Formats: sequence, C-alpha cells, structure tokens
Amino acid sequence: MSKQKAPRRVADNEALAVGTTIRGSAQKLNLVAALIRGKKAEEAMNILAFSKKAMAKDASKVLASAIANAENNHDLDVDALIVAEASVGKSITMKRFHTRGRGKSTRILKPFSRLRIVVREAEDA
Repeated sequence: MSKQKAPRRVADNEALAVGTTIRGSAQKLNLVAALIRGKKAEEAMNILAFSKKAMAKDASKVLASAIANAENNHDLDVDALIVAEASVGKSITMKRFHTRGRGKSTRILKPFSRLRIVVREAEDA
C-alpha cells in the first residue's frame, strides 16, 4: 500500500529545474530569463556567462541543473536541447526595518524569486 508515483509535469522529451529562492526581484530576473527563452542550451549558457546582470549567475545554475537533469535522469541528447520555457514568479519576501530620524523607522522589503526552466530535445536535431 505505497503512495502512487507522481505523474511527470513535463513531456517525455523535456526536463525541468526550479530555483525556488533566488535573491532579487522577479522583474529583474525576468529580464535575464527573456535573454535565454527559445535559445539552444549551449548558446543560453554562453549568454548567461557573459551577461553583466547579477541575476545571470543564479539563472545559469538553474539552467545547468536542467541540462544535467535532461542528460542523467531522462537520457536526452544534450547537444539538441533548447530552452523551451523560462518562467519567473515571486517567492518569499523578507521584511526588515531601517531606523530613521526622530525615532521613526521604515520597512525594507527584500524579495526572493522563483525561476522555472524547461529544456526540450529538438526533434530535428
């Protein structure tokens, strides 16, 4: 009486990786994700490696994880992978306080973001 196996969330020729707590706003991370959507996996890694955006380093780690999942878990051809989906959403937000003049304080919000990358094996590779 074991639990049923969870169905795959992506197709048989796809692999996914999710970065759940990436420090920074979703808006800034989405700018980086837009750079790699629809590109070949190798080209996307190069774009992220040479990008001046700070969020590119975290996005690169998630993309590398998706490529490794495709190769090791799903036996997909690494050379034929394309970034099918790179979606960004909000995660937790840390609340901090900053002291101000006359005994007052203001709230500082430190947002975290989620990045979901799906790589797909191209049919005409």
